[in-house]
Amino acid sequence: MIKPEQIGSILAAAGASGTWDWDIAADRLSVDAHFAELFGLDPQTANDLPTSAFFTAIHPEDRARIRIAVAGILSGAELFSKEFRVVDPVGVPLWMHARGQGHLDENDQPVRFTGILVDVTERKRTEERLRVAQSAGGVGTFEYVDGYATTAVSDEFCRLLGLHPAPVLPVQTINGVLQGENALLIPSHREGAIPDGLDAEFCIRRNDDGAMRWIARRGEIVREGAGYRLIGVIYDVTAAKENEAKLRELNDTLESRVEQEVANRQQAEDALRQAQKMEAVGQLTGGIAHDFNNLLMAITSSLTLLQKRIPADPHTQKLIENAQQGAERGAALTQRMLAFARRQDLASERIDVPVLVNDVRELIERTLGPAWSLDLQFPDHLPAVLADSNQLELALLNLTVNARDAMPEGGTIKVVAQCREAKDIPPDGLLAGTYIGLSVIDTGSGMDEATLARATEPFFTTKGIGKGTGLGLSMIHGLAKQLEGGFTLDSIVGRGTSATLWLPAAEPDAAPAAPQRESRASFAGKLKILVVDDDFLILMNTSALLEDLGHEVLEANSGAEALALVRQYPDIDLVITDQAMPQMTGTQLADHVTEIRADIPIILASGYGDVPAGSQQRIVRLGKPFGQTMLDQAISAAMAG
Repeated sequence: MIKPEQIGSILAAAGASGTWDWDIAADRLSVDAHFAELFGLDPQTANDLPTSAFFTAIHPEDRARIRIAVAGILSGAELFSKEFRVVDPVGVPLWMHARGQGHLDENDQPVRFTGILVDVTERKRTEERLRVAQSAGGVGTFEYVDGYATTAVSDEFCRLLGLHPAPVLPVQTINGVLQGENALLIPSHREGAIPDGLDAEFCIRRNDDGAMRWIARRGEIVREGAGYRLIGVIYDVTAAKENEAKLRELNDTLESRVEQEVANRQQAEDALRQAQKMEAVGQLTGGIAHDFNNLLMAITSSLTLLQKRIPADPHTQKLIENAQQGAERGAALTQRMLAFARRQDLASERIDVPVLVNDVRELIERTLGPAWSLDLQFPDHLPAVLADSNQLELALLNLTVNARDAMPEGGTIKVVAQCREAKDIPPDGLLAGTYIGLSVIDTGSGMDEATLARATEPFFTTKGIGKGTGLGLSMIHGLAKQLEGGFTLDSIVGRGTSATLWLPAAEPDAAPAAPQRESRASFAGKLKILVVDDDFLILMNTSALLEDLGHEVLEANSGAEALALVRQYPDIDLVITDQAMPQMTGTQLADHVTEIRADIPIILASGYGDVPAGSQQRIVRLGKPFGQTMLDQAISAAMAG
């Protein structure tokens, strides 16, 4: 609170500031020359003005808000602290911060309203520049495996550090561009020790031109046995650093005059850091998923072919199986990231929830262990839901494992279903209609409000390093949104948690059926197949898988090259194409192929679930990463169609 005797010292330290003194009883306003200048008033008549002059220059969009605040002072309130715009004589809006105090007489009636006015236009503009700078620029990706001397990196990673583009760089080369002692962009090997401080900023000297830049790093640790993998992104925050320094200087000046501004600035910086973190996560999810799917595709297909061609040595076969399991875990992590981003490939179908839960009950009970039991509670005549059976089973398994971890001493986990209308369900934004809620309820430790508020954030976990990716609940939240449903969490510390997945009910026009998984027989004939992919590794390995199946393969690394081959070889039986390619996508290629050969079937391979379907009814979808069996089944489906 500003006391009357403090106003003089505050103004002495202020630069572009002014004062006012409002005689409430006489309804007259006195201001100094600085106030008059900031408000566009005549300094010669500033000592005796009508009170309406206080509002004359305030921007029309802010005027009503300030009138309400002033009315509070005139009604007996003691403090006034507001930011608003005024319009200068040439029509340029300027930002002002006004701090004032109401003075009461012995009968607690307002008699005077005094205060100071400070021009904060430059601070406001600097804050805006800082927000823009921190949200702009490219993002480079990297993956470091514990104990190795090299790191897999993207071209943008190399560009940001001024290094020659390469898929793999030595750790020593990367860390060599950093300035300062003990600075490591990629942590050095310390006998399996997990590095801390993954969210950090580093000062670097670019290797190509020697320029000094600031680089931010954000990452995620994935435990693998006694070691780990560090997956992360880097991006340039130099402009943000420079603007942040200017912002600190301006705020420090203003802090000596206005105490409340310190708290406001801190809140703004906290919100900015949170927004920066979420932006990095979003870019990580969308940018890395495609690259990782391709990397995993190359690894799994190579291992499949290698396993067939090496001598039958049990030890070697075990090593290959371990590598395949590691690749499968990487694929599962990528799918969780895509689920959070709502870009996974879903096969929506009618599902009878009680039948699905009972089908996976044995698997869940084996996963939980003997100390935990399941209590299934389903009402009669529960409508079917529209969902992806595989993803729904995975979501249910994730929720029950979370419930188990919350009850380390054992106990009963309830799985309950209910039917409600959208208006009776907590999540906002649900479309009108009927929804089925599938709840997993435990009586464990529960979550406090702070933990509950962050529970669905990606990479947030309370299980400790190496015990969870922090993507389970965010994946379920993304799945619910992609299915046009919702996800709610209710928890009380010491009493337990209830997690509910809300899914839209299916129309009751046909009897719901339990999810079925059919496998198609392998296509027996030899085909001439055109494979199209801009990634050399994927192109080479897909061709090798097809040749191993006995097919003849033609290769193209672009849509244009593929069209030329279709015209050159009229006996092509099938086209397998990637979706995300430069200049011409897979669906665009399919449209052009149709114009040349209307009868040729097409398989579209993609790791994303938002590929446009268009009018190509004969296109068969193949999710990445895929193995030889999945590829063979897709060929059979395409040729059968």
